[in-house]
Parts: sequence; structure tokens; C-alpha cells
Amino acid sequence: MQVEIDPHSGFCGGVIRAIGTAEEFLGAGGRLYSLGAIVHNEQELARLEGRGLVALGKDQLGAAAGQTLLIRAHGEPPQVYVRLEELGIKVIDCTCPVVLGLQRQIREAYARVAPAGGQVVLFGKIGHPEVLGLVGQVPEGGVVVVETPEQLREHLSDGSIRPDRAIELFSQTTMSPEGYAAVRERLQAAMQGAVLTVHDTICRQVASRHHELAEFARSHDAVVFVAGRDSSNGKVLFELCRRANPRTWLIGSADALDPGWLRPGDRVGVCGATSTPKWLLEEVAAAIKNLQ
Repeated sequence: MQVEIDPHSGFCGGVIRAIGTAEEFLGAGGRLYSLGAIVHNEQELARLEGRGLVALGKDQLGAAAGQTLLIRAHGEPPQVYVRLEELGIKVIDCTCPVVLGLQRQIREAYARVAPAGGQVVLFGKIGHPEVLGLVGQVPEGGVVVVETPEQLREHLSDGSIRPDRAIELFSQTTMSPEGYAAVRERLQAAMQGAVLTVHDTICRQVASRHHELAEFARSHDAVVFVAGRDSSNGKVLFELCRRANPRTWLIGSADALDPGWLRPGDRVGVCGATSTPKWLLEEVAAAIKNLQ
């Protein structure tokens, strides 16, 4: 059995920056908090917690009063920064530059279309930390979030999205390019004389991975995809792999491997989400080799 790790899998640039910053701070002996999980991977979180990183929810910020807190790559809405300042918390801001740019674009789009009754629509996962940070850039209700073309149809039917007025469409940075195209096409077909402006806001690193990962999955007999249970990007990329190769399995760690999945002589590909650390991919690959 041959085992190959996808060379393009592993942390995206924003996550690398956030984790590297946390490790540098913790290595100097400081006490560091993060607002939410710094990465959606249980194994990596456990490693960082072992080094002293403490993740807090927004309702727990009082515990970090007067201390240092890291804003993860997903970003946060402006009101969070106000609260941190009130608590005397020193901020290390690791918001991904791509996300920061999208936050600015959404503020500018809202300022353009809202006065004339237009709308900002965001293709994204409802409740995802990045989406909460994006929606929070404008007044409540200023952005309509849709996860699927079906959800878009519902919003068009109930009038919460008005195709007779100008609309600016954006995507969460880690969403599927194919899914975004489907939402864009459905919305374009529904427009009633008003202008639809579509913004290319999926992270280019994420977008290129879709094509590369499909090719990787097709070029192997079996695929083991490694991702945390809360990774939105992981769910999207796993389904992409499974469509390309039905013999694809999703695990969170090497402990979840099932020898029955693999056959003698298989070429096995190991890959993962943008929130999956390289060391975990290597650990899974080694465990597969030990099954022989």
C-alpha cells in the first residue's frame, strides 16, 4: 500500500499567522487568551492549550480583563473591539487580511446601496464566526445571509431579498466556488431590471484548492480526509473529495482509522482542511502505513 500526503493540504496563510503569533507569545512566557477557538481542529487546539492558550467565549471576556487576547483569523465585528477596550484587554489582532478586506468591502457596499433601498447579500454559513464578523460591520439586518440556492429562493419568495432593487453579492472567504456560482446564477435570473453587482471574495488559496483537491482524490484508490468536526471548510472539501472519489473517509485523528476501508495495493491519499495541521496529516499517514 502506498501513502501520499496532499502537498497543498494544511493550514491556510491566515491560520499559520494566527498560530505562529500565539506560539511566539506563549514561548516568551506570557499568558494569552483567544476569543473563540483559534482553529477548528480539536487536535491542534489541545496542543495549543497544552502550551497555555485559553479560549474564551464572548460571555467570558471578563476573565481576560487587563490581560492579552488574540483575535483569530475569522475576525470580529466592531462592537467586540469596543468591549475589549472597556475591559482594558490588550489585543493581538490576527484577522486574516483577506477577511479584513471583505469587511471593508461590505461596509462600502452597504453605504452605496442602503440609502436607495438596495441590499447586501452574503453567501455564507449562518452563525460561522467569519460571517458574524462580516454581518456585524453594518447595522442589524443590513446583510442577508444565504447558505444555499434553495435558501435564496425562499428569501426571494418572502420578500426579504428584493430583486427589483440594487443588490451587491459577496461570499464568505472559505465557501465553495461552485456553490457561489449557483447562488449568483439564481439571483441573476431573478433580478427585475435592477443591477446585481457580484464580488469575487472567495480566498484565492481556498478556491485553487478545490481544483487541486479534486484531482488529488481522483488520482488515488482511496482517500482519508482529516478535519475537525467544527471545520466548515473541512465539510465542504470532504464532500468535494467524496464526489471525486467515493472511497473517501472523514476522520478527526489517526485513532478513527478503520483498516476495513483499505485494500492491499491501494494508493492512499491523505489530505485535509485549511484548519488541519501538517503534523496531524503526517501522523495519519504513518498510522495508515502501520496497518500493512
